[in-house]
Amino acid sequence: MTDLTQNADAIRKLSEAREKIISQLSQVIVGQEAVIEELLISLFSRSHCLLEGVPGLAKTLMVSTLSRALDLSFSRIQFTPDLMPADITGTEIIEENRSTGSREFRFLEGPLFSSVVLADEINRTPPKTQAALLEAMQERQITVGRVRHPLTDPFFVLATQNPIEQEGTYPLPEAQQDRFMFKVYVRYPNFNEEFEIARRTTATQVDRIEPVLSAGEIVQLQRLVREVPVSDHVVRYTLSLVRQTRVGETGVPEFVADQVRWGAGPRAVQFLILGGKARALLHGRTHVSTEDIQALAKPVLRHRLLMNFAAESEGVTPDDVIQRLLAETPEKEDELSRHARFQAIFAS
Repeated sequence: MTDLTQNADAIRKLSEAREKIISQLSQVIVGQEAVIEELLISLFSRSHCLLEGVPGLAKTLMVSTLSRALDLSFSRIQFTPDLMPADITGTEIIEENRSTGSREFRFLEGPLFSSVVLADEINRTPPKTQAALLEAMQERQITVGRVRHPLTDPFFVLATQNPIEQEGTYPLPEAQQDRFMFKVYVRYPNFNEEFEIARRTTATQVDRIEPVLSAGEIVQLQRLVREVPVSDHVVRYTLSLVRQTRVGETGVPEFVADQVRWGAGPRAVQFLILGGKARALLHGRTHVSTEDIQALAKPVLRHRLLMNFAAESEGVTPDDVIQRLLAETPEKEDELSRHARFQAIFAS
């Protein structure tokens, strides 16, 4: 691991880039600061993000504007029930060589071969096409026939889904949801924000989005994120949060056992720590604190907790369970080690 003090300029550049990107996006997007920050954390963690919100909240505009501010190639895939895997990965075509008259196969790249890919309404396409994203998201490559085609670097998938109008949809399986670092809720704007949206979008407006970071600089900063140190205490705190969601394990709180059917796996721990590193650098710090873990607990864990029937009938959401876990989990090292519940968790 390299010494972060040697990368002081890069750290300062990342922190300054955050402010510049938010400033660039504010020309087009009103509000949604928390959503934008979570998108940036996911990007610099070299991961992917799932956005959920009703239509008309500028999810597509936000993603396309972000790609312009980062000087990255962008493609949008509108997922529909008749979309086939080859429509997004690409396909081989037969092409004739005019000079020799021979015919040969040539691979025609699909929209996945972009740095920023917006998978719009991903739950409206069948599982076969959803599954075509799995290899791309995890391995950063696609396989057509016997040939592997590496994707661009950086590669960032932002998928959206609509929480209403569930008729004719195909909910993402848990294995695919787990590939997304965050599940981000895009909520309605407040009164002042919606006032500004109405004023801007009904008048002539020209935005001047200037690139803040290049693809090469983003890759360099993604590597830098992994160099951020994490104390053993922060790792234990993260483990205590995640392991308390696993029903049937030692030390799980009673309210979790009563409301949760399935808890979060090890990938949740990895994403919390990695996201904490990216958040720390974006805020100009070179270490991860428990505050970083707390700030990211809901977007990391909410799509990894499956609630049981009793919780759903009472209107209890994953966010409710996560909030209660955050309130009941001690932050200090000595309190965490003394608490009987956490002693059982770490001993198991």
